[in-house]
Amino acid sequence: MKERIIAVNSNCYHGYPIEEAIVGIRAAGFRYIELTATKGWTEHVFPDQSFARLLEVQDLLEQNYLIPFAMSGHTNLMDPARIDDFVNNIRMAHFFGCDYIVSSIGEAHLEDQAIASNESVAKHIKDLLPYLEKYNMKLVLEVHGDHGTGAILKEICQLVDSERVLINYDTANAIFYGDVDVIKDVAGCMDQIGYVHLKEKAGGRQEWDFPALGKGYVEFPQLFQMMDDADNLSPYSIEIEFTADGAKDLAEINQAVLDSAEYLRAQGFRF
Repeated sequence: MKERIIAVNSNCYHGYPIEEAIVGIRAAGFRYIELTATKGWTEHVFPDQSFARLLEVQDLLEQNYLIPFAMSGHTNLMDPARIDDFVNNIRMAHFFGCDYIVSSIGEAHLEDQAIASNESVAKHIKDLLPYLEKYNMKLVLEVHGDHGTGAILKEICQLVDSERVLINYDTANAIFYGDVDVIKDVAGCMDQIGYVHLKEKAGGRQEWDFPALGKGYVEFPQLFQMMDDADNLSPYSIEIEFTADGAKDLAEINQAVLDSAEYLRAQGFRF
C-alpha cells in the first residue's frame, strides 16, 4: 500500500473524555488523530472551552506523540446562524495545527420543503473560502444525509471549484444514507476525494451498525487498491460508531480500535 496518513477519529470515544481517546488511540499504535468538535454530540475540544483547557489537550497530544492533523467540526453549513460556530471551529483547528476540517453540509429545505439545490449549497460553501484561505485549511465535505453519495458531493465540489473544498468519503454513510455500491460510487468521484472516513458497515443497509474494520461487509481491499491505482493519497481516518446502543464500555472501544489497527496492518499498511 502507498504511504498515507492513517488516523483515528476521536469520535470513536463518544461519551468518554478526550484523555481516554488519546490513550487508546496511541496504545493501538497510531500517530495521527482526528479531533472531534461536534456541538451537542462529541465535544472533545470546543471553542467555548478555556484556553488553559485547550493547551492542556495540546500538551497531552504532544506527550503521547499524536498529531492532530484534522478536526471533525460538523455544523449545519446551510444555516446562516451556525456559520460563526463553524468559523470558530476553523480557527480552533488552526490552533491545533490541523490541515483539514471535516463537516457534513447539513440538511436545508426551502419554504415548500424542497431540498436546496446543489447550486445553492455551493454558494454557501463558497462564502467560507476566505476563512479557509486565511487559516490555510482544507474543508472536506462528508458523505452524509441528503448528500449521501459521492456523486452528489462531486457536483457540489465542482460548482465550488476550489482546491480547498473536497469530498470526505465516508464508506458506511454511503451505504446507510445513499444506499449505493461504494466501489462504483468512489470510482465516479475519485478526482474529488480528498479524505476518507474508513467506517465499517454491518447489519441491514439502513441499520445503525458500524463495527471495527473487518467486522462487516465494506469492500475495503478493493477500495484501497482503487485509491492506490488512482494515486489518490488522501488521508484515511477510522471511525467506529458501534450500534444504536453505543459501545458497551471503554474496553470495547479500545478493543475495536486495536482490531481495526490489526486489520489495516494485515492489509499491508504501516503506521
